[in-house]
Amino acid sequence: MATLQACRQIQLQFEPKLNELGKGKRLADGLSAVVQIENTLWLAHDETDTLERLTLSETGRTGQFSATDHNQFSLHDFLTLPVSTKNTRTRQQEIDIEGLAYADGYLWLTGSHSLKRNKPKPDQNVNRNQNRLANIIREGNRFLIARIQIETHKGSYRLGKTHKKRSAASLQGDKNDNELTKALAHDPHLAAFLSIPGKDNGFDIEGLAVINDRLFLGLRGPVLRGWAVILEIELDGQGRHLQTIGPNRQLYRKHFLQLGGLGIRDLCFRNADLLILAGPSMALDGPVSVFCWQNAGKVKDESFINATQLQKVIDIPFGHGDDHPEGMALFYPPNAKSATLLIVNDAAAKQRRPKKNRMLADIFPLP
Repeated sequence: MATLQACRQIQLQFEPKLNELGKGKRLADGLSAVVQIENTLWLAHDETDTLERLTLSETGRTGQFSATDHNQFSLHDFLTLPVSTKNTRTRQQEIDIEGLAYADGYLWLTGSHSLKRNKPKPDQNVNRNQNRLANIIREGNRFLIARIQIETHKGSYRLGKTHKKRSAASLQGDKNDNELTKALAHDPHLAAFLSIPGKDNGFDIEGLAVINDRLFLGLRGPVLRGWAVILEIELDGQGRHLQTIGPNRQLYRKHFLQLGGLGIRDLCFRNADLLILAGPSMALDGPVSVFCWQNAGKVKDESFINATQLQKVIDIPFGHGDDHPEGMALFYPPNAKSATLLIVNDAAAKQRRPKKNRMLADIFPLP
């Protein structure tokens, strides 16, 4: 299948002050997750503890849309995060948000649950760089699976603090793990990878999709002998504990998918079909493709889905040293009746950033 070029683009415009993250980093330099709720786009950067909301509109240019009116929501205002906010030094600890989904009035989000390994630095000597490369970091806020209610406000949408029937909640956990990683601690396939950093093919959640109260979590790693993994879980009504699934009363289900050695970068449902953004599990540029697992939302047991059972929908362009497709969402342009596919990139290439506070995201047709 040939790689398709985006048929349209959308310009994401952030408020200049909110765009600056410090240390020369900006929201517009790259994004990790996206979801559309009516006339709004909700986005996340993987080095923050906030969610960004933009409002959609058409531009005068043919085939291009814009998203402006930037509002930022601190997750500390809605959730009790694993790392306390009382200490100002830890208040800005990143969550590494890698997945967003919207269902039944809730915005769902997941952190990566991954460990980090320090990078060598060109200005350091051999001994110091060896020490840096041996240093593995566990950041508690990455162990987050949460939901926050969405409410209407002045013709738009915002995160809500109170609601008669809905409440914000997160899966029970602390700065070291949560109920999911505890459940996986003795898993024959995944337990060994919980102590390995994400970019070393360790455990790393990078996709989230929700259907009928069930959460599908796509793993960038590990990839096991070429097979990628999706975890399926369900939370109780309070949104704080894992609920057993099916007649076998499992705390989670595993689905193995033959994606040609690629890991999972994002997920989204199109009715009962699951679209899968697949890319390298390691620190490589590509390839990147979108696959379709038909009727995934109707599965009632664990599964092995081989390559012949998956439809390759589209190959996604990627850069060399930049432009890494990270977030995917069904996108309904203003006044359109059919869905397209919106892709946002991490490490956005220079040509994607016409100004410091703006980034261009790609829109692809769906068959």
